[in-house]
Amino acid sequence: MGFKSQCSTMIKTYCQGLERRESGWRFMVDYLYDGTFEGLLTCVYHHYYTEKASGIFPREEYQSTMLGGYREVETEEEKAVTVYEAIEKKISSFTLKRIYKVFMSSVENKENKILNYVRLGFVRGPCISMLHGDSIVVPIQEAEYKVNGEVHRMKGLVRFSQLRGGVLYSSIEPDHDIVEFLANHFSDRLKNEPFIIHDVKRSKALVAYQGKWYISHFTKENLPPLSSEEKAYQAMWKQYFENMAIKERINPRCQKNLMPVRYWKNLTEFQL
Repeated sequence: MGFKSQCSTMIKTYCQGLERRESGWRFMVDYLYDGTFEGLLTCVYHHYYTEKASGIFPREEYQSTMLGGYREVETEEEKAVTVYEAIEKKISSFTLKRIYKVFMSSVENKENKILNYVRLGFVRGPCISMLHGDSIVVPIQEAEYKVNGEVHRMKGLVRFSQLRGGVLYSSIEPDHDIVEFLANHFSDRLKNEPFIIHDVKRSKALVAYQGKWYISHFTKENLPPLSSEEKAYQAMWKQYFENMAIKERINPRCQKNLMPVRYWKNLTEFQL
């Protein structure tokens, strides 16, 4: 691309970022937030009541350009609650849950996909969830599908080890930030067992006991050693895994589809 074409593209991009106001032309700004869901909702509030945003981005990941400005938005609980309640009332509680799952995903540009979805939702109301072919709705549906799929898969791939003191511990490294969505499933099944599901990639953990749970910052340095019986249990599980396999029906390709290789290092049966 020549210099003239580059200049033309830059000018076109600049003009696309302008919006017509009664007072004249004004450049739209990017909103930067702290990476929390409440911070994102605060940005949505300012988009409607302060100044329309050309985009919403996590503060730590933002790279400014010479074509536009930015504004750092401080998280305000009251404003976040206002947007939260407006979405629930004017669109649906289903939409609220959906955009939260998308927020917890690792899909690219998720903040702006959510902003566009909320804007459309305020226009179309509850029926937005039925607009399956809409270009704004499809990316949200796809992101939600990825999160739901990994949550479902992880329910069967979590492997617990017993630590000294009787606490059950599992390490996982999911693609998306899903540890919170595993809470009810495992709390219901391990009501009388204290357990920790540790998202190593994000240094956070689900800590639960007797049906109550919370999410906390967590690193492996916090861990006590394994119980004296645990290694024996792990050896028995590996032996069971090998003995139960029907050699004539082993299908590595199918296995990798149902149990992707990226998860194997946290599965007891694949550890040396």
